[in-house]
Amino acid sequence: MLLVESGATVIEKFAGLSYPVKVRFILLLAAWPLLHAATEPPLRCYVADLGAHAVTIAWGKASGTTRNTIGKGAESSGAAELQIDGKTLRTTASWLRVEGLRPDTVYSYSLKVGGAEVAAASVRTWPEKASSLTFFVLGDFGNGSRIQYAIAARMEAERVRREQAGQPVRFVVAGGDNIYGKLSSGGSADRDWERKFFAPYQKTLHAVPFKAVLGNHDGNESEATKDLAACLDNFFMPDRWYRFTFGDFAEFLALDSTKNQPEGRPAPVFLPDGEQSRWLETVLAERPLPWRIVIMHHPMFTAGPNHAPFLEAAPHWFAMMKRSGVQAVFAGHEHNLQVSERNEATGEIQFFVSGAGGELRASDVRKKMAPRHIALWSNQNHFLAVTVTDKEMVVEPIGIEPVQLRNPAGASVPGPVRFRSHR
Repeated sequence: MLLVESGATVIEKFAGLSYPVKVRFILLLAAWPLLHAATEPPLRCYVADLGAHAVTIAWGKASGTTRNTIGKGAESSGAAELQIDGKTLRTTASWLRVEGLRPDTVYSYSLKVGGAEVAAASVRTWPEKASSLTFFVLGDFGNGSRIQYAIAARMEAERVRREQAGQPVRFVVAGGDNIYGKLSSGGSADRDWERKFFAPYQKTLHAVPFKAVLGNHDGNESEATKDLAACLDNFFMPDRWYRFTFGDFAEFLALDSTKNQPEGRPAPVFLPDGEQSRWLETVLAERPLPWRIVIMHHPMFTAGPNHAPFLEAAPHWFAMMKRSGVQAVFAGHEHNLQVSERNEATGEIQFFVSGAGGELRASDVRKKMAPRHIALWSNQNHFLAVTVTDKEMVVEPIGIEPVQLRNPAGASVPGPVRFRSHR
């Protein structure tokens, strides 16, 4: 149990141990990478991408230390057989893109690798035209803790419940700090991903894709340069920043707010004259769909407790968002839940901080809420269930226990959070 607790807790407990126990602990710590490597993970299968007419199914073992064993560039796991839409598709690659599917249709599929069944599940394609959308938001989660697994189980149960109720969840937004580095597992090797991603979310991954953005722990801003390459590969990210749409109804701009670099020292990738900002200005100049939503790791508005608002570093992004019809922004980074005011100061945009999918920072932020334009706050582990209709967005925080929202005075405020489109 000690190995998956916070660094501060480990240090406190270590200081109180007797000398012989400390020696045994140090020996165990030194042997941990070898013990971890000796446990061969099972073959994993996941929905890497999804659209109205196609699905990408990927598979592999999250076991590699120097080899790419799962993800877009993974080596072969052997002869694979994917059955879907009445077809049997065979390959020795590590993933298949299946095209020619019908929109908004449930397809059962099964995957065998080396003759052994890896997965038997179903996936629902996206519609071409839509008037509603449901998705989940999960931030700052990949630490391998009991809390991460509990939130993952709660999220999968909610996905199944909504599917059975005719309100299917279409994807999960992964809001950054997707794999944390603790002890031997930093995220640069595929082996690091088994306990912190593929195991806890295995059932959810059989049904829906994770649409990820990068956090500071997903590259060399806070950890190792190779973490960045692993994130891009395992999430099948088209780039470090990208756009995707859900039918003709909603568009998502996935931004990289980090200082991660593929080589060399960390450096901002969000500067006003940088490639990403020029791309963002071009995309935002296009006519928006009914809902225009931004996802990024660092929050524009936050009451902390540990980080300043990203507005101070990227006011040019905020200016672009205000004038281009962005209605909602989802971020993480702070390990709590925060909901901004929606007024002139926030550009009439609804900002959310959701960074407690595994990590939690329970410090009280109420004194900073009003000056920082934060209306609601909670210090509980959670994910967000977001439902968007023609004129309204409903955001429900869901945790192991009911999530309690509070205002700056500390008074309880009933959820979920609702707001209407300003278009």
